[in-house]
Amino acid sequence: MQKNEEMYHIGLTKSNLEGAKYAILTGDPGRVDDIAKRVENYKRITVKREYTSYLIDIEGEKVLVISTGMGGPSTAICVEELAMLGIEFLIRVGTSGGMQLDVEAGDIVVAQAAIRQEGTSKEYLPVEFPAVADLEVTNALVEAAKELKLTTHVGIVQCKDSFYGQHNPEKMPVSYELENKWQAWLKGGCLCSEMETSALYTVSSVLRLHAGAVLLVVWNQERENAGLDNKNEFDTTKAMDVAILAMRKLICRRK
Repeated sequence: MQKNEEMYHIGLTKSNLEGAKYAILTGDPGRVDDIAKRVENYKRITVKREYTSYLIDIEGEKVLVISTGMGGPSTAICVEELAMLGIEFLIRVGTSGGMQLDVEAGDIVVAQAAIRQEGTSKEYLPVEFPAVADLEVTNALVEAAKELKLTTHVGIVQCKDSFYGQHNPEKMPVSYELENKWQAWLKGGCLCSEMETSALYTVSSVLRLHAGAVLLVVWNQERENAGLDNKNEFDTTKAMDVAILAMRKLICRRK
């Protein structure tokens, strides 16, 4: 691959990345700027489709911060093209809806593994293959969250393609499947629901990348249904701080 050959979807080249092997991913393009500005040195690289990217410095290493858009397909495309450019370590910063009653808005979830209830990962590996985080990245995220003294849960998250299939399943012709599976995930101890992590982990397994994810819980529909206090929390600052500190730890350990 040529140094200045531009990736078709994300609009980046190897020269843009300046040798970076680390990346922080987030779904919302508007969140990229917020993450980048939490470190000393940063510069905006490009905006193309749903992919907004910055290059930042952490512990003397270049780190890419890039948005992936919503859902598995755009996440998979981003990861594929980042791998072609030499990225090896990825941390996703995202939001989620809590599922267990003790997972409250404002809490942090570190996704150890993900339920593959989306379509993208099925075009990479059979559904029996688990979507599992990299252990080194996960440990760094857990350590960072504890160091920041945040209420943190570590475990399995659920990933789907339809936001409204989760929140209004009774309106869907396949409501019987959605509702029954939701109850199964609850009984299995699933912590929260979101839309990208299972694709990230599955594609990373295939490409031999190291991936992890930290998620802010924005609210919890199960607490709402149970009549419990259920505030909303949309400030992703805590999840950003966990990702940046975890990235510092990863970089320092690998020097």
